[in-house]
Amino acid sequence: MTLREAAKTMATFLIPSDETKHRKMGRRHPRPNRRARPQEPGARSNPSLTKRPAEHPASVASGSDFRGAAAADALVRIRGLSFAHGERRVFEGLDLEIPRGGVTAILGPSGSGKTTLLKLISGQLRPDAGGVEVDGAPVHALGRRELYRLRTRMGMLFQGCALLQDLSVFDNVAYPLREHTDLPESLLRKLVLLKLEAVGLRGARDLMPGELSGGMARRVGLARAIALDPMAILYDEPFTGQDPISLGVLATLIRHLNDASRLTSVLVSHDVEETTGIADYVYVIANGRVMARGTPGQVKASPSPWVHQFMRGLPDGPAHFHYPAPRLEQDLLG
Repeated sequence: MTLREAAKTMATFLIPSDETKHRKMGRRHPRPNRRARPQEPGARSNPSLTKRPAEHPASVASGSDFRGAAAADALVRIRGLSFAHGERRVFEGLDLEIPRGGVTAILGPSGSGKTTLLKLISGQLRPDAGGVEVDGAPVHALGRRELYRLRTRMGMLFQGCALLQDLSVFDNVAYPLREHTDLPESLLRKLVLLKLEAVGLRGARDLMPGELSGGMARRVGLARAIALDPMAILYDEPFTGQDPISLGVLATLIRHLNDASRLTSVLVSHDVEETTGIADYVYVIANGRVMARGTPGQVKASPSPWVHQFMRGLPDGPAHFHYPAPRLEQDLLG
């Protein structure tokens, strides 16, 4: 079965049934083999966090169409975002929108705040100023219960995969299902096998994380990210450290899963060629702000010297090799 066929097969099972909608929230330190407790009588849920869009728009072809879709139906809206790590200012008045149904890439050099942006979107960090909305919900203002509920609708492929080393491949993928649903084990098993089939690793279900290659571990992480049938997946540097074949497989899988399953994908990376090859729209961020935005072709044609240097990997340009420091002779003599 090809990746495209697997992704299309997977799409049939990514629309949750009534049975799989019974999820619980709020446990801070989950255990993989404990089942969810039913929701307390009379507990309320935020409709803006529980509704699932009936239909996602298809991937868009042009920058203007994409920006129009973003304005009309953005899944993520960021306005006037400012954030600092101590004295270091990461973002200053950042604005961007991520529409439903496409692959949006966020590019930038190391240390530009790409992973920090994902943490702000998922509520792991709170902004110093401005706001982040996901599906209409102000992430920075949510309480713990609502935030945990929102997170079950966002899958995450971590930069280091974050697989649980004492659990098999099967149990790693089953982990969120066991924690957040009351599904019987027979149905859970079928769902896990379908997720693993979608990433080409159904035959590896009994392996332990230490027995996996880097590319296989990333695919297991992706299977776990789609376990709860999310509305969006956040990818944190998915191509780092991958050999050419594994990199190509991951890129193809991300694109096909997004299209076949009507997901919204947010991909942060500094791998220009592979990322722009699958993205509908691209933001380039640096120095706390958006340096360029548009389709991959539009960004590559940007007249900005900084963007030109970054997109082509040039050694000389506005981006300096040396981190800001006093003059060398002052350091040596001081």
